[in-house]
Amino acid sequence: MPDTILIVDDSPSMLMSISIALRPTGLDIKEASSAEAALALLAGGLSPRMILTDLNMDGMSGIDLVKEVRKLPGMSFTPIVLLTTESQDDLRQMAKAAGATGWLVKPFDAAKLVALVQKLVP
Repeated sequence: MPDTILIVDDSPSMLMSISIALRPTGLDIKEASSAEAALALLAGGLSPRMILTDLNMDGMSGIDLVKEVRKLPGMSFTPIVLLTTESQDDLRQMAKAAGATGWLVKPFDAAKLVALVQKLVP
């Protein structure tokens, strides 16, 4: 069974484009349309090898999601990358302090995204 990656974004078109970009990795791709939905999947037993999340979403932000995921058993070392249109350094620092592994600015380059995922999920 392939490893699972969880993608969290409140934009259906972004979820679709990330999923399409990651298909060549052979990973099992799960999608959540909000941080709350992602936490529900994790509470239900989903154990992804990596999480890719948007920063700015309705409701809980990507940084809040990172903080919550880091509290879950077995999730302290799961790579979590924020995928966002934001590039401010203070937001990057907040994400890092919350426990994020990395940061990728949208619009993303599909090849760079695949390379990043393959590096973090060997």
